[in-house]
Amino acid sequence: QLQLVESGGGLVQPGGSLRLSCAASGSTLDLYRIAWFRQAPGKEREGVSCINNSGRTTMYADAVKGRFTISRDNAQNTVYLQMSSLKPDDAAVYYCAAGEFYFGLRPDYNYWGRGTQVTVSS
Repeated sequence: QLQLVESGGGLVQPGGSLRLSCAASGSTLDLYRIAWFRQAPGKEREGVSCINNSGRTTMYADAVKGRFTISRDNAQNTVYLQMSSLKPDDAAVYYCAAGEFYFGLRPDYNYWGRGTQVTVSS
């Protein structure tokens, strides 16, 4: 059973950067497409970015395009989300998710982490 654990969240000022990590255990990560989602209080969970098994194909939500970069290190069983030029609207709990078949920004993934909080405030 694949397990995912997010880390790297915290408090950052507007315009700052954070790098989130999603560490996998229980299976080899290269079997899975991985996505990052986020959910702010009172809002629906939204897809932020996803990456295919090899890492060669990525997708981003319009709201983060040009500011966030997703990457993966299959040897380390870890996926990253580098976030730059952060805005208050980026504040949310960020989740990573994994699936064997679906690739996209809908929440159609089978495995989910518990999330890491990102706060953007001065």
